[in-house]
Amino acid sequence: KSCQSVCQITHAHNTVSNFKRFHGRAFNDPFVQKEKEKLSYDLVPMKNGGVGVKVMYMDEEHIFSVEQISAMLLTKLKETAESNLKKPVTDCVISVPSFFTDAERRSLLDAAQIVGLNCLRLMNDMTAVALNYGIYKQDLPAPEEKPRIVVFVDMGHSAFQVSACAFNKSKLKVLGTAFDPFLGGRNFDGKLVDYFCAEIKSKYKLDPKTKVRALLRLYQECEKLKKLMSSNSTDIPLNIECFMNDTDVSGKMNRSQFEELCADLLQRIEMPLLSLMEQTQLKVEDVNAVEIVGGATRIPAVKERIAKFFGKDVSTTLNADEAIARGCALQCAILSPAFKVREFSVTDATPFPISLLWNTEAEDTEGVHEVFSRNHAAPFSKVLTFYRKGPFELEAFYSDPNGVPYPESKIGKYVIQNVAAQKDGEKSKVKVKVRVNTHGIFSVSTASMVEPVKNEECEDVSVETEVEKEVRKIILFFFFLTQTNEKKGDQPPEAKKPKIKVKNVELPIEANLVWQLGKDLLNMYIETEGKMIMQDKLEKERNDAKNAVEEYVYEFRDKLSGPYEKFVCEKDLQGFSALLAETEGWLYEEGEDEAKQVYVEKLENLKKLGTPIEMRFQEAEERPKLLQELGHRLQYYATIAGEFKNKDEKYIHIDEMEMMKVEKCVSEVVEWMNNAVSAQAKKSLDQDPAVHSSEIKAKLQELNNVCEPVVTQPKPKVDSPKEENPLSEQSDYKTEDMGDDKNSEMPQQNGECHPSDQNTINMDLD
Repeated sequence: KSCQSVCQITHAHNTVSNFKRFHGRAFNDPFVQKEKEKLSYDLVPMKNGGVGVKVMYMDEEHIFSVEQISAMLLTKLKETAESNLKKPVTDCVISVPSFFTDAERRSLLDAAQIVGLNCLRLMNDMTAVALNYGIYKQDLPAPEEKPRIVVFVDMGHSAFQVSACAFNKSKLKVLGTAFDPFLGGRNFDGKLVDYFCAEIKSKYKLDPKTKVRALLRLYQECEKLKKLMSSNSTDIPLNIECFMNDTDVSGKMNRSQFEELCADLLQRIEMPLLSLMEQTQLKVEDVNAVEIVGGATRIPAVKERIAKFFGKDVSTTLNADEAIARGCALQCAILSPAFKVREFSVTDATPFPISLLWNTEAEDTEGVHEVFSRNHAAPFSKVLTFYRKGPFELEAFYSDPNGVPYPESKIGKYVIQNVAAQKDGEKSKVKVKVRVNTHGIFSVSTASMVEPVKNEECEDVSVETEVEKEVRKIILFFFFLTQTNEKKGDQPPEAKKPKIKVKNVELPIEANLVWQLGKDLLNMYIETEGKMIMQDKLEKERNDAKNAVEEYVYEFRDKLSGPYEKFVCEKDLQGFSALLAETEGWLYEEGEDEAKQVYVEKLENLKKLGTPIEMRFQEAEERPKLLQELGHRLQYYATIAGEFKNKDEKYIHIDEMEMMKVEKCVSEVVEWMNNAVSAQAKKSLDQDPAVHSSEIKAKLQELNNVCEPVVTQPKPKVDSPKEENPLSEQSDYKTEDMGDDKNSEMPQQNGECHPSDQNTINMDLD
């Protein structure tokens, strides 16, 4: 976050932030126009009327859609996850504010598709928090018991959301949600900024709002001040050096002043809470716990307002900053087959009521039906039945436009095609399936026309739905009941009507949605993102090559005046130092922006001089240790050879010819080692060594290969003599098998059998 703050100030016009709320909105949307004034970068209209961001990319001006900007962020998150997991990432769960409309949700799904991520679910923020809370709870009531009611309150950077959830063991149900989409931590920051802007203008005759960088710095300092006031009630100073025109500015504020300044914002907290309780028909006594998350809930006044409303202390057991992300990660693990996670059922709620509008066959009349009420369970599907002679249109819209924080109440139009009258001219029965899916998006998912068929056509067709089967069973039950009651009058039963068998014919649906990227445009964005990812990879490799040269220059320059000083002669030292200084100057001038290969070649030229020095230093470090180890092994094997000559019992079993090989090898290696040490003694440290560590390692390995198998030969095993048992020659029976037979008792003397008794044992044999 600190790195982002620095970038936002140093590259204010080219750092994009706070763009999530532009998804699925037109450029001329009032909300977009209002936000546009607060941004340090430029917003421009796209050809499709959407929101575009103008930035410099690869030293050229580019315009990217908000979907592309989000895709860039997702690409970075994907790379970070893959780097930590050491595995490719394909599946994900993305959080969205509970108040996002269908258009905003579809736009975010397009962003995931641009990156190549398979979004398993768009999860509402508060539902993710609830899952994070409930999945670890071991004391939730059983399914048949009264659920535990928990209210979750989230005030983040730009929005205020609340939800009530019912928990039972291994499941949660969202009872309702409420929100203020325009109340968040940034509003409190804005109050401080406005206050200090007025103070600075009055005190220093400077207007921070005229300079983007100055205003961004003030926002950052005010955010820090807000956090400090959350933990301190005393006056907190605000100091910014070289704020504008090399002028230092200062100010101060305490918590009570801050709360007075934000009184109107604090009053807005109660409205969503009241709305939630009204929707769910809950009383404050019904609420078992209140959990708060989000950075802005750390403001004491915010926390106090929430606690006062519910009449109980709020709980902060969840991580305020990570609760939503953790919930999404858990949901992704549950949905993905790659992980084994405790099962936990999640039933979400539809935030806005949705209705369908259609034209009836009567002139100038329309039919309207609310298919999903507010807080209806989701995901959920419903089947509607229409009777039509031709294609017809359905229009989906939000029933309460004033309650939706989006300027367009329409969701989309759906044309049910290929509908035709029956052969007898009657209207056809058309079944339309509408659905709110796991992403919280409404759709007319399928449509089918029910056609009667002749008996010979009935093979391999679906003749009845489950509902129709149940209805037929009920009709038959009442038919037989009627027949039983009328038997007294001996009335003849009516002839049984033959079954009318039907088949369902799938109908194509043409959807015209309020906001959706065309396939061609989406494919173009996918291709562009792929090119940029590749360009980023090449740029990273170029920067890595440049950084490698820079690191080599700094590292070697320091070591030349330190540990490497003794390993280079004066002439080479001066020449190499001059080359390092020259390379450093080149890096920050004409070599600032060169191709990767140029940096690679530059590094290779430096290493031609640096590697021999580095090698001599490493050799001087390793060589004495290896020679010492070799000397110890020689002494070890020579000692064993000496003990063998002295007829030591430990080695007497070794063949003499084998031991002679050991003596010969030891003698040869001793001679080689003496010559190597002698040759090396004649070399100075700034000369290449006479013997290298690799040679010593090879000689040590050779010595061990020859000597170790000989000196570690185990002694041959000698079998101990066995005592003969004369009984084994006379009978197949053993003495221990004789039991308590008196005739088998053998007189013992000093624990042994008498010699005279061993051959005179009486045995009863059948």
